[in-house]
Amino acid sequence: MGLRLPIVAIVGRPNVGKSTLFNRIVGKRLSIVHEQEGVTRDRVATETDWAGHNFFLVDTGGYIPQTEDIIDKEVRKQAVLAIDEADVIMLMVDTIVGITWEDEEIVKRARRAKKPVILVANKADNRDLENQSHVFYQLGLGEVFPISALNGRSIGDVLDQVVSTFGEIQVEEEIDENVIRFAIVGMPNAGKSSLTNALLGIDRQIVTDIPGTTRDSINTSFRYFGQSFEMIDTAGLRRKAKVSNSIEYYSSVRTQQAIKSAHVVIVLIDAEKGFVSHDARVMEEILAAGKGMIVGVNKWDLIQKSTNTMRDFKQALIDDMFELRHYPIQFISTLERQRIFKLVDLVKQIHEEQQKRIPTRQLNLFLEDVVARMQPPSPHGKEIKLNYCSQVAVEPPVIVIFSNYPDLIKTSYKRYIENRFREMFGFEGVPIRIAFRKK
Repeated sequence: MGLRLPIVAIVGRPNVGKSTLFNRIVGKRLSIVHEQEGVTRDRVATETDWAGHNFFLVDTGGYIPQTEDIIDKEVRKQAVLAIDEADVIMLMVDTIVGITWEDEEIVKRARRAKKPVILVANKADNRDLENQSHVFYQLGLGEVFPISALNGRSIGDVLDQVVSTFGEIQVEEEIDENVIRFAIVGMPNAGKSSLTNALLGIDRQIVTDIPGTTRDSINTSFRYFGQSFEMIDTAGLRRKAKVSNSIEYYSSVRTQQAIKSAHVVIVLIDAEKGFVSHDARVMEEILAAGKGMIVGVNKWDLIQKSTNTMRDFKQALIDDMFELRHYPIQFISTLERQRIFKLVDLVKQIHEEQQKRIPTRQLNLFLEDVVARMQPPSPHGKEIKLNYCSQVAVEPPVIVIFSNYPDLIKTSYKRYIENRFREMFGFEGVPIRIAFRKK
C-alpha cells in the first residue's frame, strides 16, 4: 500500500501562461511554450514537489467556451476532464488583459467542481501590475495570487497555498513499483491516440482525423492481468524537412525523450500507406537507444485480403528492413479493437527478455559451438581466436567476447554470431549488443 498523490490542474483560457507556469514549477520544459495561442492541446502531467509535499501537476490546453472549431472543442473537453480529475484547481488569468468573458465561464465551471480553486493572476511582472491584479477579486474566488510565471515572481506563495489545501487528499492505494513503460510512436495519423483510447477504454486523448493533433507526450498508468504499465502516447513523428515551425520541432523532441524513457516502443504503421523510409529511420533510432520494439500494423481492417496477405505484408517489411525478422510484427485495428491487447502481452514478454541473463558457462559452450561450425576469417594471415565471453549488462543485453584480434573480426562474422545467439537464446524484440575486446 502507498499514498495516492494529489492532482493539481492548471486551467485557464488560451495564452495566459499555463505552460510557462507548469515548466517553472517542475523545473524543466515538459510543456511546449509558444507565443501562439492554443499550442497546448492534451493534458501533460508529471510528478513534482514543494515544501516536502509530492503531487502531480497537470497542464491543460486553453479553455475556449462556445467554439465550433473541432480541435478547440476537443481541447475544451480535455480541460474539463482535467478539472474533473483534479484535487486542486489553479485557475490562471492574465493581469494585463484583465477579466474576460472566457474567464467568467471558466470560473463557473471550476465552481461546479466543488474543489479548492486558487486564482493565479499571471504576468504581474512589477508592483504596478500586481496592484492591477486586484480587479480579479470581482470573480468571487477569494484571494488573488499575482505572479510572473516567466521570471518566477511570487510562485512560492502560490505553491504554499496549493499544498496547504491537500489535507486529507492523500489516500492509501496499492502502488506497484514494477512498472513497465512503453511508448507508442509513428507517423502522424497512424492511429497512436486511437490505440491509447482503445486500450484504456476511455477518451484519454484528443482524437480527430486531422494529422498531427497530438503535440505533447502523454503518460497514462493502468494495470493488465496484475502487471502495472505506463503508456506514453506521443506526437506524430515527422520528417525533419517537414518540421516547419518550432511547435512541431518541440513535439519531435518530446517524442525522442519518450523513446528514451520507455522500456519498449511500439511503432505504428498505417497499413494503407505501407512502410516508408521514415518508419525505418525511427526504428533505427529506437534500436540505437537499446529499446525493445514491436511493429504494429494498424488499420488492417481496411485492407483487402487474400490467403497470404498478412504473410506477404510481413515479408515485405522484412525485405525493406532486414533487422525486423527479430522483432514481432502485429496486425491490428484500433477501430475494430482487433488484437490490440496482444500488443500489451508482447510488451510484457519483451520486457522479460530484456531482463534475461545467460550464465557464463552456457555462453562459452555456445561460443565453442559457433566457432566449431565456422571459424572466423583470417585476414592478413593472422589467426583470430575467440577465447571466452560473458554477459555484462541487461536492457539491452550486452555480450562481451574476448579475442586476440578484436579489430580484425569482419561485420559478416559478427552478424553470424548474433544470428546463432538469437537462435540459441531468443531475445525476440530486443536489440543485442555484442562487443569484441582484446584478451
